[in-house]
Amino acid sequence: MSELISRRLKYAREQRGLTQAQLTEKLGFKDRQTLAAIEAGQRKLSADELVRAMGVLGVDLDFLTDGFRLVGEGSFNWRADPKVAANRLDDFEQRAGRWIATYRQLGQDQELKTKLLQKTLPLNAENTFEEAMAAAEALGAEWRLGERPAQELERAIQRELDALILYVDAPKGVSGAACQLPGLNTILINRTEPEGRRNYDLAHELFHVLSWEQMPPEHTEPIEGSYKGKGKHKRVEQLANSFASALLMPERALKPLWESRGNQDIHDCLNRIASTFLVSAKALKWRLTNLDWISKADHFDIQDARLTANGRPEAEQRKPRLFSEEFVRRIQTAIERGDISVRRTASLLELTIEDLADLFRDYTLPVPFDL
Repeated sequence: MSELISRRLKYAREQRGLTQAQLTEKLGFKDRQTLAAIEAGQRKLSADELVRAMGVLGVDLDFLTDGFRLVGEGSFNWRADPKVAANRLDDFEQRAGRWIATYRQLGQDQELKTKLLQKTLPLNAENTFEEAMAAAEALGAEWRLGERPAQELERAIQRELDALILYVDAPKGVSGAACQLPGLNTILINRTEPEGRRNYDLAHELFHVLSWEQMPPEHTEPIEGSYKGKGKHKRVEQLANSFASALLMPERALKPLWESRGNQDIHDCLNRIASTFLVSAKALKWRLTNLDWISKADHFDIQDARLTANGRPEAEQRKPRLFSEEFVRRIQTAIERGDISVRRTASLLELTIEDLADLFRDYTLPVPFDL
């Protein structure tokens, strides 16, 4: 707890533009070294000092002590329609932060280990799109994603990166996000989106997770490929798109399907092959264009309105369960151990107690409390 308070005290001071010397004076410490030791986690705040710090910094007790919140930590990259209001996205980010912090805090309570070393891609913003696609093909082979990578990608990310994947009910226009947090990278996917878009967002955000240090993404990027940014950020998103397309549609598996298309109408062909790879036909169109298997002229003759396939046919698609099995299992264990109350859990997840019970049943897990 003292480490948490130290970290958040420093964050609150920096947010208010105060130097250590200025805050030292306001808190009545004898010298700046006292505050420096507190912020470094080498000295604890007394109860009186904690109350005084709250008043000076204008924060409440939860801000400094609540482990079920992300405060001054966690960088997000959102894929969202530019029309989504900034305050609406900020509100949802706060909610997502609570889910991620809850998972982390309960893992700490259960003394679960996290991976300290994270895998990274050998890419930077100077690499070509062809190199990004080659890296994706190599990763797919290394992770043994097979001929239809979308079917195995989620399990591979969890296995290889120990990352958290959450399927959530995001606001309309928000497709997904990645969150970089030391020891816990997270990918959020809007479970109401079509299957093809969900799979593409998962692969796209995987790129950011694997390249965050070399190529930090912007806080928000558009869902479609019409990125309006400039310079390095625009290139990073183009590299992410090239990587995601190649990962989900490896050339070795795509080539025989494309070569056997015969005289089939191009729109019907794209829809059929896209369904095979569980991606959108529009994403497939761009993949074929980048491979130079469709000319630029033919590319623009294709009518996007006729590209209706988004993964499997809609009747065969299933909406993913809320959150994820790993997430829900950790919640169940915490309640059984008494690490967290049922009421607190329901509040953090923004569910009724009855909905919380249904969540456990959805994952065929025993409900760890009586209704």
